[in-house]
Amino acid sequence: QVQLVESGGGLVQAGGSLRLSCAASGRTFSNYAMGWFRQAPGKGREFVCHINRSGGSTYYADSVKGRFTVSRDNAKNTVYLQMNSLKPEDTAVYSCAAKAGVTITGNERAYAYWGSGTQVTVSS
Repeated sequence: QVQLVESGGGLVQAGGSLRLSCAASGRTFSNYAMGWFRQAPGKGREFVCHINRSGGSTYYADSVKGRFTVSRDNAKNTVYLQMNSLKPEDTAVYSCAAKAGVTITGNERAYAYWGSGTQVTVSS
């Protein structure tokens, strides 16, 4: 089992920045690739980004490319999501997720472990 806890969400004005953190415990963190997903009110879960086990490879949804940066610190068992130039349409609950294997994917069904999420609200 891997337990994931997100933090860092909040209310920010459009154009502002936030950094989310996801702390992992349980099994060896560096054995898992990590993803960030988000879910806006009344909408389905949306893939945001993925980072591989070493942190050397990342993949972003087009909607956040160039504005969001994912990173990880395996010594601290933590993955981060730096979000810049935030827009009102970025408002959602953001969740981190862990998956085994090396495949880069935005398919949520590939991720076995999930955090409960942190709310991000961007005001216009």
